[in-house]
Amino acid sequence: MISSDLLKGSLKTIVLKLLQEEGPMHGYAITQRVEELTQGKIKLTYGALYPILHKLENENILVTTTEIRSNRTRIYYALTPKGDSVVVEKIRELNEFIESMQQIVTPKTGLSHA
Repeated sequence: MISSDLLKGSLKTIVLKLLQEEGPMHGYAITQRVEELTQGKIKLTYGALYPILHKLENENILVTTTEIRSNRTRIYYALTPKGDSVVVEKIRELNEFIESMQQIVTPKTGLSHA
């Protein structure tokens, strides 16, 4: 499983990308989909997820709708037009970070450490 320390900086991007691809989702569905996509390597806790969702909503990146299903209130999160452009930037930023990390962690051959 991936540590929460590594996950922290990418959580916003994960949530935005999921909403971009899947459309409106409620919190539980987000946690389940992340776990499914990562084959259990990433498990989002509600304590980590909901502060991010609320922050994105306060920044007008997400909008919420409420539905009642089986006597339960569900809050669905969806991207706003601003959110659509933010997700593109966040994905670009994350890809750049991943490429940079690969350069650091990939062993180099033929280099001397004199």
